[in-house]
Amino acid sequence: QVQLVESGGGLVQAGGSLRLSCAASGRLFSIHAMGWYRQAPGKQRELVGTISSGGSTNYADSVKGRFTISRDNAKNTVFLQMNSLKPEDTATYYCTYTGWGLVKYDYWGQGTQVTVSS
Repeated sequence: QVQLVESGGGLVQAGGSLRLSCAASGRLFSIHAMGWYRQAPGKQRELVGTISSGGSTNYADSVKGRFTISRDNAKNTVFLQMNSLKPEDTATYYCTYTGWGLVKYDYWGQGTQVTVSS
């Protein structure tokens, strides 16, 4: 099992910044990816971005140029730096961990609320 603990959500004005963190612990995989999804009220959960164990990143078009995913391998922690926040970024943000062994394993964090006021 992999446990994910998120932190860093909160309330910010439009144009502001927030940084989310997600620490992974437990039975970790050498080949894995971590990432962030978000879900706004009444909407489907959507991908924000991912980062592989090798450091390759992938972002949704809606956040490219504003959000950056990075990682601290020594601490098994991934970060989501969110700049130029917009009211439409308001959502619950979920950290994810995908590990590949003989099969693929997916884990989700409990979610952290990000609210952007106009």
